[in-house]
Amino acid sequence: MIKKFEIKSHDGPGRIGKIDGEITPKIFFKDELKIAPSEGSAHNIDREIAEFNVAETLRLAEENVDECDVAVIQGSKYTDLRIECMKKLEEIGYNGFIIANGDALLTNSRDLVEIVVSLKKEAKKTSYFIFPFTEISFMPILTYMGIDGFLADSANYYSHLNVLQTPTKSYDLNTYPIYEDITQEELEKKNLENMEFVIKEIHAHMKNRSLRNLVEERSGTTPQNISTLKILDRNYMDYLLEYTQLF
Repeated sequence: MIKKFEIKSHDGPGRIGKIDGEITPKIFFKDELKIAPSEGSAHNIDREIAEFNVAETLRLAEENVDECDVAVIQGSKYTDLRIECMKKLEEIGYNGFIIANGDALLTNSRDLVEIVVSLKKEAKKTSYFIFPFTEISFMPILTYMGIDGFLADSANYYSHLNVLQTPTKSYDLNTYPIYEDITQEELEKKNLENMEFVIKEIHAHMKNRSLRNLVEERSGTTPQNISTLKILDRNYMDYLLEYTQLF
């Protein structure tokens, strides 16, 4: 059931790859993935609960490995638990991973950077990573850190919150009535169209080796975006430079 992932090129830690003939980074739809069941939990919980949920996630993943091709990396805010979960999932036979608690990580830049970079450093090169519930303005920097795709469910998630996602901002339509009579279905469609645009934007920059330029441009869109790039540069420069071309 495992999907073969091939890396074609790098732009920094960001990767252009191919899965089932499709170029990554890409938007993943749940109906094209067979996601193993997992034991979810909040991001900020006691370690004992996180440990229990990791153990249950591994048990469920192993029971369903013959039918599933993607597993969920649990572990809440504990980076070592996240790494342990991922490595054991790789041993079970998975190479596609969804990083749990994506929405919570976007509001905690330090945890976001530490967890994503640590997972990427420890993962096999043939493993690929999918980020759920992302804000569109974060897609370039998440790609730059090494994320290979994003769940389309993000468009639906934010439409439920009556939030319009654009490449640079998230608009609460209750406060900013840009579209006053828009239905949830129409809002979801607009959010998905904007996700697809940013994926194309990311591909174009990666082909031109200018993804970092796009990341810096988008870093000013939110305080969390600014913090994420600052922490990434300050604490993980060796990781960033490993695949960065020198001119």
